[in-house]
This record gives sequence, C-alpha cells and structure tokens, in this order.
Amino acid sequence: MAGRWSLSALLFSVSVFAAPIVKRNAYTFVLNNPYGDTIFELGDVSYLANTKHPKAVVPADCDSSAATPTVPVTVIKTDATSITKDVLESIIASYLETDDVFTQDFLAGLYILSTAKASLDSSASEYMASLNTSFIFLGDSVSAEGSLSTISVKGPVELPAGPYLASITSNSVRFASVYRLYEDTYRTFEFGAYVTNDGEENHSPLGIFLPKFRHPMIPVPSRIYWWGDDRPLAGERVGVKALYDVKGLQTTGGSQAWTYITPPANDSAVAVQQIIDLGGVIVGKQKMAQFASGANPWEWQDEHYPFNPRGDGWLTCSASSSGGGCSVAAYDWLDYAIGSDTGSSMRRPAAVSGTYGQRPSQSLMSLERVLPLGAATDTAGVFSRDPYKWIKFSKAWYKPDLYQDVSITGLSPLEVPDTDAFPKTIQYPVDYLPLNNSAAEPILQDFIASMSRIFNMTVKEFNFTATVQNWTDPIASNFTTMSRATSVINTWSAWTVIGKPLTTAWATLFDGRFPPIDPARRPGWTTFNESLVNQTTYDAALVTKNRGVEWYERELQYSTPESCSESVMLYDIGTGGLPSYRERELNESPHASYLAILPKTAKISGANICPIFGCADFTVPIGQVPYYSNITFHEEMVPVTIGLVVKRGCDFVLYNMIEKLADEGVLKTVKTGRTAF
Repeated sequence: MAGRWSLSALLFSVSVFAAPIVKRNAYTFVLNNPYGDTIFELGDVSYLANTKHPKAVVPADCDSSAATPTVPVTVIKTDATSITKDVLESIIASYLETDDVFTQDFLAGLYILSTAKASLDSSASEYMASLNTSFIFLGDSVSAEGSLSTISVKGPVELPAGPYLASITSNSVRFASVYRLYEDTYRTFEFGAYVTNDGEENHSPLGIFLPKFRHPMIPVPSRIYWWGDDRPLAGERVGVKALYDVKGLQTTGGSQAWTYITPPANDSAVAVQQIIDLGGVIVGKQKMAQFASGANPWEWQDEHYPFNPRGDGWLTCSASSSGGGCSVAAYDWLDYAIGSDTGSSMRRPAAVSGTYGQRPSQSLMSLERVLPLGAATDTAGVFSRDPYKWIKFSKAWYKPDLYQDVSITGLSPLEVPDTDAFPKTIQYPVDYLPLNNSAAEPILQDFIASMSRIFNMTVKEFNFTATVQNWTDPIASNFTTMSRATSVINTWSAWTVIGKPLTTAWATLFDGRFPPIDPARRPGWTTFNESLVNQTTYDAALVTKNRGVEWYERELQYSTPESCSESVMLYDIGTGGLPSYRERELNESPHASYLAILPKTAKISGANICPIFGCADFTVPIGQVPYYSNITFHEEMVPVTIGLVVKRGCDFVLYNMIEKLADEGVLKTVKTGRTAF
C-alpha cells in the first residue's frame, strides 16, 4: 500500500519474552559485480541484490548514529485490521513453504503493510522479538501498540511482498530486489542474467562462477514478488537459447568469434518480449550447438558440452537446443527453457532428457531478432516437465499477431483453431516403428491403447515412405528434391545473416584469416559458392517446399468436418529406449545408439518430416526403461518418448488432446534428476 510509513528500531529485551530467539545467519558482503550490484551471503546461500537500480528509493530522516548500512528485510502484506502473532506467523510460513529464495535470514527487518487501517498488537511485537527482528517498517495505515522509536520516512512507496536488501543512510532507504544464486552443476547455461531495472527493459549478465567446479551461478528472483499478478507466466523462470536476442545481453550463437564482432543486443526478440510481457522472468542464456548446427557432443569446441542429468549422467543432450532440454530435466528451480527447431533441435533434446518439447507448425511464432538457420524452416519451442504448464505457456505464447508472415515462409496463412476436433486415426508408420529397444515397445503399445480408448481412435499401420512416393506429383513425392530444397533454405539463411558477415569481418580484422568455427559449420562456409546457392535458388526452394506442404495436407494429414487433423502420426525421434552417450566410442556398443540413425527402409529421418512438410511435431515422455551403464557399471534408467505429428495449424487441438491424456493419467509430470518417473 502506498503512503507514509516509518522505520522503527526495536531494541527488545530478550528476558521479557519466554519464546526463544531465532538465530539467523548474518549478512556477509562478498563483492560488487561489474554492473554495480551486490553479491552477498546469508550463511552458505549466495544472493545477488540489484543495488544499482533498486526497486524503491525513499527519502528518510534517519539518525545517522542509528542507521544500519545494509539489512535483509521482508515485505509483508495483509488485509487484517488486527495484526497478531498468528497473522504474521501464517504469512511467513506461507513464504517459507512456497518460495525457494526467502528464508528466515531475511527477517532482520520487516516492512508491514495492510490494505485496511490496522494495529500491530503486543503478540505480534513478542513474535518479532522471538524472530530477533531489529527493524520494523510500518505502512501509514498500520500503527503499533506501545512506544516505538521511529525514523520518519518522506513519501509513498509501493513494493511487492517478499525479501529485499535494504540500504539505510541518513537521508534515504533503498530496497533492492534479491536473487538466489543457484549453481549450474550440469553446465547448461552460458551465463546467468537478471533484469537491470533501469527503466529501459535491459538485462544484465551475471558473470559469477563457483571457483571449485567452474559452474555458472544463475540468479532467480523470489516467486513472492509476483503474488497477485494474474498474467499467465507471472514469476515463471525461463532459460533462453543463445540465438535469441535479449536486450542488454550478448547473443553468442554458441560462438566466441561471433561474440567478438557483435555488440550486446539493443532490443529483445519478439518471442522473448512476449514472454516478458506475460510475466516470465529471463534467468540466463543457455548453451547451444554453434549456430544451431546438429553437432554431436564430441564436435563442440567453443563451449563445453552440457551434461544430461538422466541415467548415468553421461548421456547426450542432443542438439542444438542442448542446454535447454537438459536444464529443465536437471533443475526444479527452472520452470521453462525456450529453444528453436529447424531439423530436430527441440524434439531430440526433449527426447533424450525425457521432457516435453515441440516443433510447432511452421509460422506459429515470429523469429525476428533470432539468429537463423533456415528463415523458412526455423520454429520456436519450449521445454517443460509438466504437461499442464507446457500447454499453458504455449497457448499464451503463440498468438496470431506474432505469426510469421507468408512472405517469410512461402506457405499459406496460418489458422490455429482451439477446439476438441480431435483426430480419428492413429497412424503407425512401420518404416519408423517399432521402437529399437524391445523393452520400450510395450510402453508405446500401452500409450497407443490408452489413446485409442480415450478418443475412440482407430490404429492404422502404413509405410510413410511408400505412401509419399506413390503421390502423383513428381516434386512432392521426391524425397531427394524436397530435402534439397530444405537444405537450400537452411544454407542460404545462415550464410547471409551469419556466415558471410562473420568471415568477412574476421578477414578484415585479422589479416585475411578465417574465423575459428566448430567443424559442423566450417566446411560449408570455407567453400560456400553463391553461384550454386543464392536468393534465386532460395526463392525456388520456397516454392518447392510449399508444393510439398500442399500435397501432404491433401493426401496424408488433412482436415475433415470433424477433425482439424484427421490423423495423429506417431514415430520416435530419439533412440527407441537405448542410451546414447556424449562420448563417441560408447555408442558403438550393441546396447547403445547414435542419434539420427536413418531407418533402413526410410528415405528421410523421422525428424525431417515436419521441417519438409510444415506439420506440428510434439515430443512427449511416456516412460523409462533400464540399461546397464558403461560409465557407472550399474543399472540406470533412460527415458522413452514418442513424437506426435498433426497437420499444420492443429497445434492447439493437439495440446487439448495432451491435456486430456494428462487428466487420464496417461501423460505425467516428470521429475528432475536421474529418473524421469
């Protein structure tokens, strides 16, 4: 509540009260970071306080002899008219129960606000004495029984409830938002980040690492700050793939060379700004395969490959949204991670980490201010552990005013109905299924049986490759032609926006030298020939792609009066329940598998179906199976996932199916750590 308030220095006599005094960890200053903000500790927990741009600065007439330079404080809000011990105790208990940033160490000071005219009774004073609270801030509608020594503060202030770091001088009190610093033990982030609070919507990087293990520290704010905020993503913590612009942060693309020649972003990507507008909190930039390549773990050079928490801790995170998928599988303190998918870069990381992730319909999200791989094939997706939260995020994020223009994709305008016009058929492609691990296939069959029962669906086995090749159109039915068009789209976009500017700038700066680039990109850019791939061939490729999409939506996955997409097609983008390792040689074992293995009777990998034909492809976790680890020499568990494919534009219908499957207990929230279930 805004209004005049006071800071009361209460010097309680311990002997007066029977309640034991709570012992708290003292505030310990550690350092000021390069952006003028404070790193401090309370016991063995590290925090960041946004002291350069505090949440509020209030003039005050303070007795300089009584002023304490820095005090951890807690803002409490209530509608009670009589503020008693029970009221305070209940509020503090709710803070402790629901927030991972707040602790009792922030009770050195209390700022108490009430929406009604209220009085702080003697039981509350006794309770605060037992908490060893030394400073009390009272809103102008709150009075206290007894005589209190006060410091007059001039002017109104409005603060969200929660923990702060207060700096008290002779003429002001500054309230700085605080962030708990978590170790990125699986090295999934490039760096942490936080809102600068400078009024310009900038973010600041947090270049703090734990020296012993070289883990980045990731700042997360108190969830209490967003209590009462009804925006769909209010207070939700989100990691961002390193190809999205976030204002004030470096967009590295996973490349030190690119970082060297480019400044921090002066605005945020449309997709990122949408998250911020919905209440989401950006907590850091996440590792990715350089320039969104599909590089294997052993091919990474500029960055250390992230670790997968599943199984023995030595499994692949796939690519290119490697950090995002594995971070969501690793950390309870992280709610979501956004990535991108051109060829498989959301779906495979979701598969190997046992999380929810998607390649949405082509055109569903603007990719303005996002480093491209293929401007007409790139898509934006989100990782989550919880199917309900995944759906909530996605439906709030993907809005019609953010769809890509047809001039970018070359496809028809996108329409996305949000209905229960569910598919009637489950398509089971025999050229991509069954799963490779015989122990995993029963899990898939149980999933199929549940889908059939819940939605009254019919299962149809068919050969995807033969079906497409039997189309009468010579272009759409030719996998070689369609794949070549996709390759042109991807190659030209990345070259014109990244490759050519980078190699030109580097040669200018370093006496004609070629920049240090990971092997997944180096060969293509050292020999790039614009007489073969250029804007003309790119435009022709868009026409070819659209032709394939039109045939696909007419002949294979099409709409009917009853269904947005008459069928949902299942396939496996992962390893079929086999472990795939970050260490190359371990994948040579007969009981392990490389990723992206082309099935013997298929012409393209299952991952390439929707990049070519524009459809929506969602990866969902359905179980786990044991394997014997060549790392721990112990039985471990590997996730089992399945891909759900529907016609372009039927994303929200598929989300509604997934929600119903979750209601029925078929799909579940996955855990963090070694096992998903």
